[in-house]
Amino acid sequence: MPETPNIADPPRPTEEATDFQAHRGFLAGLAYRMLGSVAEAEDVVQDAFLRWREVDRRAVAEPRGYLARVVSRLCLDRMKSASHRREQYVGMWLPEPVVAEPAHDLADDLSVALLLALERLSPLERAAFLLHDVFDMDYAAVAETLEANEAACRQLAARAREHVRQDRPRYPPSETEARQIADAFVAAAASGDLAGLARLLADGAVLYADGGGKRRTALNPIAGKDRIVRFYDGLKTKGSGAFTAFRVDAVTLNGLPGFVFHTPDGPHTLAIQIAAGAIVALYFVSNPDKVSHLS
Repeated sequence: MPETPNIADPPRPTEEATDFQAHRGFLAGLAYRMLGSVAEAEDVVQDAFLRWREVDRRAVAEPRGYLARVVSRLCLDRMKSASHRREQYVGMWLPEPVVAEPAHDLADDLSVALLLALERLSPLERAAFLLHDVFDMDYAAVAETLEANEAACRQLAARAREHVRQDRPRYPPSETEARQIADAFVAAAASGDLAGLARLLADGAVLYADGGGKRRTALNPIAGKDRIVRFYDGLKTKGSGAFTAFRVDAVTLNGLPGFVFHTPDGPHTLAIQIAAGAIVALYFVSNPDKVSHLS
């Protein structure tokens, strides 16, 4: 029978664990942005730690850069199989929601819109963009990480940057304004105020829903304020999904105002993207594999 550890005198962390811990947040952020999955990012970071334990750290001049290369290559390996899984995914795929305050380190680059834009890039384009534009690696380090020449990495990052620029909101709201609009939307939805919902939505607003085939929701994006209002009217009439919530937590999801709806069948999340004073996108995630960490 294993001994119970002495809580008052916990074991001292190993030297390699202490060294690695200083970079864990950075590595987890890189892996999440590359994979769009909290669980997979954690697995990659753990794999990187196991490799770190076997390395002669005296030969590592720059641990952060070395570990970034390890994590990037592990992510690239996973992304090859991820593309096949995406093709078989039931309905719309959205990244796993994470609670991240706007002031949090690099929270702007956790936005759902950015992560979806990254999904449309090739794995190498995504890696080059993230390493250079988000994590400030010079092109020499990016080239070493991707095992390519600098000129190719510059081209990869430039192509990615152009795609990403098209998806960034042109008129982002203040944090206060965004929260007020998001709160008003959820209040209107809960009360069945369809006219109130319509006033808050941009004409070209789009609702994206991810149930992963495990919870019933829209399989394709719903475009246009009128169609979104009808969708919410149907949910309210059926008393399904978020409308069965016994508790609603207002949070910040991926840098956006959002909500966690705690229901009898588990949590659901809604992140709301706002530009020029109106809601332009709604990201609803109910796939239990992606929201269980928010229970």
